[in-house]
Amino acid sequence: MSKLGLIIKREYLAKVRNKSFVIMTFLSPILMVGMIVLIAYLTKINDSETRVISVLNESPFFSTDFGSTESTSYLVLKDLTLEEAKDSTIALNFYGLLYIPEGSTVEDVSKSAYFFTKEAPNASITAKLDAVFQERLRQEKLVDLGVSAKEFEAIDSGFQLQTETFEGVQNLKGINEIKAFIGGGFGYLIMMFIIIYGGFVMRSVIEEKTSRIIEVIISSVRPFQLMMGKIIGTSLAGLTQFAIWIFSAGILLFVVMSFLGLDTSGIQNAAVLPGASVNGMAAMPTEVNEMQLYANELFQIPWAMLIFFFMIYFVLGYLIYSSIYAAIGAAVDNETDTQQFIFPIILPLMLAIYVGFFSVFSNPHGPIAVGFSLFPLTSPIVMLMRLPGGIGDGGVPIWQLMLSIALLVGTFIGIVWLAAKIYRVGILMYGKKPSYKELFKWLKY
Repeated sequence: MSKLGLIIKREYLAKVRNKSFVIMTFLSPILMVGMIVLIAYLTKINDSETRVISVLNESPFFSTDFGSTESTSYLVLKDLTLEEAKDSTIALNFYGLLYIPEGSTVEDVSKSAYFFTKEAPNASITAKLDAVFQERLRQEKLVDLGVSAKEFEAIDSGFQLQTETFEGVQNLKGINEIKAFIGGGFGYLIMMFIIIYGGFVMRSVIEEKTSRIIEVIISSVRPFQLMMGKIIGTSLAGLTQFAIWIFSAGILLFVVMSFLGLDTSGIQNAAVLPGASVNGMAAMPTEVNEMQLYANELFQIPWAMLIFFFMIYFVLGYLIYSSIYAAIGAAVDNETDTQQFIFPIILPLMLAIYVGFFSVFSNPHGPIAVGFSLFPLTSPIVMLMRLPGGIGDGGVPIWQLMLSIALLVGTFIGIVWLAAKIYRVGILMYGKKPSYKELFKWLKY
């Protein structure tokens, strides 16, 4: 076996045999599933609360405008003064009191209305109350203009423009945003893996450097072989742990949901429906056939292609960043000294996540989205946000995909070459905290 293979085997076995690695490999899925179940349970408890609001209406208006729902219930108070209504609301431990005073017009009454609570009210509650007053004010203004209730109902009816592709396939509003979220999920996994396991590579280099074991090792292998062996060996250990996490977490989640008798249909429906209207996203559809259209659209996502390119971008992105982590580990004597170098590394990853989401949501083929999907330090994340839309017509052009991968490969070769120079000099440098200027000098050796 070659020296590089021996280093890879050594690094891999050293990681997987570590007690903390073994414990976290099997404990993490339990913690993740437990967190999911706990969040679902707490959300259920939180949503099950019904807020009771007492209503003291002294006006001839709004008698039928406040209808109770599962989350909000209205109790009408009669023949009470305002102070008595406040005392009753507090005594009954209601959420708040809506006071609507006397007035000759809806506008006068609305301006004088108050909502009393023990503390600052929930924004969703006040939004519902504001909507009731706003709707009634609009109706009254239309009546003053001579518009009848029937005519107002016809005017107030919603409208949604139907859209299709040139091939006759119906377009679904919000589906591009959902696809971007799916791609963003893959990109987020890459970012987390780079940060976690890149740190492992850096700490491994620092540990061997401070213990002076490195002086013995490099007497028989080249620094470049040692650096690549650490990177590949640690990445294989990480992939092993990652695969165990996915497999065990999936089985454990299925067992827990089956044991608790949880219905997954709501989760599945939520997964295929867009959320509220934000940044152009459509509101949640109510028709069953429209729900089916969203489900079909998601099933038509080229999942095999997406996973294939996820692995390509995952490997190339990790190799680039882990090479930088290894160089940093060789340049310093302890983990504290790495802080000045860490932020410039994770900055492109953070930009890829945040800028990628905004740019891909608004226009996946715009200059910002295309630029970030081609730039090697951000392309592993941003390109994956664009790929759920497919490759070719309507999706990512083939030339952009090939150029992005080519730039990643070229950047990897360049980064490894530069990192090896820093690694070769820094691995035997002790007792001095390097600056950016000194690192630049090392690149010239």
